Amino acid sequence: MVSKNIKSGIPVSVSLNSTLEAEDIKPRLAEDKKRLITISALAVFIAILISFIAKFLIHLIYLITNITFYGNFSVADIPPAGNHLGLWVIAIPTLGGVIVGLMALYGSKAIRGHGIPEAMEQILTNQSKIKPTITYLKPISSAIAIGTGGPFGAEGPIIATGGALGSTFGQILRITHTERKILLASGATAGMSAIFGSPIAGVFLAIELLLFEFSPRSIIPVALACITGAAGHHFLFGSGPVFPIDHELATPSNIALLTYSIIGIAMGFISIFITKVVYWIEDLFEHLPVHWMWWPAIGGLVVGIVGYFAPRTLGVGYENITDLLSGHLALNVVLSLCLLKFVSWAIALGSGTSGGTLAPLLTIGGAAGSLIAGVILYYFPNSEITISMTALVCMSALFAGASRALLTSIVFALEVTGESHALLPLLAACTAAYFISFFLMKNTIMTEKITRRGVQTPDHYEADILVTLTVKQVMSNNGIVIEENNTIEQVRGWLEKEKSYQSNYFVIVNKKQEFKGIISSSNLFSEHHQQQKLVSELIKRTPISVNENDTLRLAVELMAQENMDILPVVSSNKNLIGIISYKDILNVYKKDIEDNFNRKPVISLRRSGLKILVRGQKLIDLIRK
Repeated sequence: MVSKNIKSGIPVSVSLNSTLEAEDIKPRLAEDKKRLITISALAVFIAILISFIAKFLIHLIYLITNITFYGNFSVADIPPAGNHLGLWVIAIPTLGGVIVGLMALYGSKAIRGHGIPEAMEQILTNQSKIKPTITYLKPISSAIAIGTGGPFGAEGPIIATGGALGSTFGQILRITHTERKILLASGATAGMSAIFGSPIAGVFLAIELLLFEFSPRSIIPVALACITGAAGHHFLFGSGPVFPIDHELATPSNIALLTYSIIGIAMGFISIFITKVVYWIEDLFEHLPVHWMWWPAIGGLVVGIVGYFAPRTLGVGYENITDLLSGHLALNVVLSLCLLKFVSWAIALGSGTSGGTLAPLLTIGGAAGSLIAGVILYYFPNSEITISMTALVCMSALFAGASRALLTSIVFALEVTGESHALLPLLAACTAAYFISFFLMKNTIMTEKITRRGVQTPDHYEADILVTLTVKQVMSNNGIVIEENNTIEQVRGWLEKEKSYQSNYFVIVNKKQEFKGIISSSNLFSEHHQQQKLVSELIKRTPISVNENDTLRLAVELMAQENMDILPVVSSNKNLIGIISYKDILNVYKKDIEDNFNRKPVISLRRSGLKILVRGQKLIDLIRK
């Protein structure tokens, strides 16, 4: 009548089930691939649009710079450092801060900040939904802030703009929130590729800071978007490296690599210091007795004062990065870019204005590297390091430590300079900085702000154990199975005697042990049923089951869709061969956690040594004979 033991079935290779409608898995996988093609096409289209928006942003920055500092209506690339305004230069960044504050107050408060943390927050908490107004408010506000002397880069605003554009398309179209996240990341990284011509770094940026996953469904659209953005860079900006070095960097020796590793450790500590100071300044602004709308103006006032004494700290300053890498700047200029640029940028960023962090960090890191190299070469003139290489590895290591985007930092430096010989020094210094940052700083410059709001960001990516294990490896052959020809009265009587059962669902089979369906305990013990009624008549839902070769991921999805505690495991001829429950899956997680913390040697050196001694003694005895 009722059985508690399920005999093991013959292993089969055919997967029968199933979704809510009991569809086959293959059509579902085919549909997923079609969706991937659609999302990839959308990502490419968004990348084309964001490439032109990037060009518009750069021209708008140049236009505002020329108007405010030189009185010219031009989009020529003329840095604000060459202005002759005298003390009036202080008023320009202040005015820019006032305008940005008004835009944030009457437009959207989301335009404040440097872009990436805001995108991360929307991905983690709001299903990647960004207000469409950010698509035009962010580049305009950033162009005003940077064009009036703000010490920021254009990369943060274009990343935020690209993310907003991708999110907007994702909200208009009928797609899932995961696909919307992919479009957001595609737009953001395509914008970065369009500005710097760095598609590989863009892909790594998406993985390390935006996607929080590594899978074909996300990497393919993002990679295509980054390639398209890089093509847009070559078409709209030129094909050469963004930060060319006027001489070739030599391959470093092992001693030089050791030196760069030690320098990387120092940059790790500096990255921690910079991150703490930036958010300490932001906290100070929170306690000011004035409305937050005026904070960017206060930050702009400091930018103007610093810019009066050190004009090179004003504006984007991409030319500063190129000059630092070439190693031709005077000591006083390098000092101003290291210290005064940091002061100007940290206060402006803490004030909540609109701008990026990458270019300032590169400038500060490059200047610090030049100073470190100068000191080393002064005391150790025969040292094998160079100023250019040290500046390059330090600017990359500072970003790696501050953002903990290790691969992005390394590849970005290679792509924007074209110096392949810098790979090993970059790997050594960035890894060292990342190591120090990871162990001594809880949050990064990208995550501190959103962590304070209660948003936790993933910090590791591991293979999903539900995908790597099959139902066969977890299922049990011990469970309650009821034959369909039993009455409700008979089953109730048996179950009342068997007090050990804990399941909320029971599997129904026929005499041939073919699976017929599942009934719930609440339905079985309902007072609305006649006791002489067969239990098979209680089956209401579509029969749902899994095959032993299906993944645990599919089993979990079916349990969630059907709100069930168990799933029957059937063979190719629909015979019941086992049962899998949520407790079985939780035990898998428990074992995995225990394995990760179980420290024991696999090979015993003591036993191996004894075996070697015994075999050696036997060999000696054989030789003597």
